Amino acid sequence: MSILAIILIATAAGSLLSLLLAAVLALSARPSWVPVLVSYAIGALLGASLLEVLPEAVEMGGDIKTVAKALLGGILLFFLLEKLVLWRHCHDEVCEAHSSHDQSHDHGRSGLMITVGDTFHNFVDGVIIAGAFLVDFRLGVITALAIIAHEIPQEIGDFLILLHSGYTRTQALLLNFLTGVATMVGALVGYYALSMLEGWTPVLLGLAGASMLYVALSDLIPGLHRRAEIRQTLQQLVLIGLGIGTVALAGYFIGDGH
Repeated sequence: MSILAIILIATAAGSLLSLLLAAVLALSARPSWVPVLVSYAIGALLGASLLEVLPEAVEMGGDIKTVAKALLGGILLFFLLEKLVLWRHCHDEVCEAHSSHDQSHDHGRSGLMITVGDTFHNFVDGVIIAGAFLVDFRLGVITALAIIAHEIPQEIGDFLILLHSGYTRTQALLLNFLTGVATMVGALVGYYALSMLEGWTPVLLGLAGASMLYVALSDLIPGLHRRAEIRQTLQQLVLIGLGIGTVALAGYFIGDGH
């Protein structure tokens, strides 16, 4: 079996396994739990961005200024993306995106942005897996397993955000599957043009980290302030901490494999 075939099998199996595990955990939640579990998703996004993605961007050869510029550019990019979604909903006389009659979801804004950001992240994961297999088969296997372990908490958060954004469970599953395809695209590009992509990897990771931070801080956290009671606030803090802790524990047990 060729090394390219092994790389594609590893990326496909990794994406499918992390997607299925995340789907089982996320979709087993009752609809009434989704607003509560959004707090966990916030923690998972903050943890993935600040503990994993952005530090990894620096470790992969990107100096802090380059990563910071990518992060800043990504925040502006996702601000514009959100504006485009709002304009789409606000072309009528009554702007449904700002309607006070329906606060149950955000008309797809955060779901769209997290999908774009996750696509960047998965693409980079594919490049990383390809590079590891090209160096050593064992390193490739370890890297693929590490990426699966890191992806599960993030995929759970993505599912919850898509549901919170108004997508159905089927739509959320399909979108996460499509973003997973980016891993295989990244693996193919990495196999054929890894040397050309090395300089861009920190930038792509910076954009992925920006999407996570923007969605968590701009779209999701403001919604938590609608429930200002002490008990609800403590519950939100615990769940945010749990989301961060899940990512931190995954990183601790996997080590530097990813």
